[in-house]
Amino acid sequence: MESPTVTSEEDLPVCSLWSVCNKLDTYSTPWIERQCRCSGTKSCSTSLDANDGHTLGDKSRQLKLCEPINKLPVCRYFRDITWTLTTNADNTTTQTVNCVCPKNSVAYIFKHQIFKSSKMGIGYKYLFACSPETRLRCERKEPCRLFTVRKRPDVEEVNTNTLCQCAEGYVCPTHHKQANVITAGTVYGVTDHIRTYSGYCSKPVK
Repeated sequence: MESPTVTSEEDLPVCSLWSVCNKLDTYSTPWIERQCRCSGTKSCSTSLDANDGHTLGDKSRQLKLCEPINKLPVCRYFRDITWTLTTNADNTTTQTVNCVCPKNSVAYIFKHQIFKSSKMGIGYKYLFACSPETRLRCERKEPCRLFTVRKRPDVEEVNTNTLCQCAEGYVCPTHHKQANVITAGTVYGVTDHIRTYSGYCSKPVK
């Protein structure tokens, strides 16, 4: 399994309670991002098994926790913060889980905050809540899925957002390199290398 950075276990900070220790990206070729190490003799799972008892699903990602997820409560739609993602000024990232989204729901950014550290500069905190999956039917010539692709030194980090459901007999692309996906032609910044793609409903190829 590929990793964008190779970090020894000793270099990682000890996870706080309900922190994400590993993030596994399964969008294309699986790769792992290690964020912290479990305390004591516990180890953080690197398995692709989403049913190992320590995994939360987030679209094409698996969020691994040191603690068993069956100890977490179920979130209420639009109200509870399912997890908090903090990006610090030194480029370190922490993600803390509070509750589990119900089945057939997705996490979305509910609120974001900017904070300033006296020593390190500015950081960002993103609060995510749960929403039911959209059941809206796509209109003609309306994109069904949006792909946001960020090129990192060793991997592509892809976020997907389902915008609507295709009509019966049609399918929505699941990868930004499939047919019926066009680039939005927008690149943000010189160093970020972020490009967006729109996917459209089509008849399945037989």
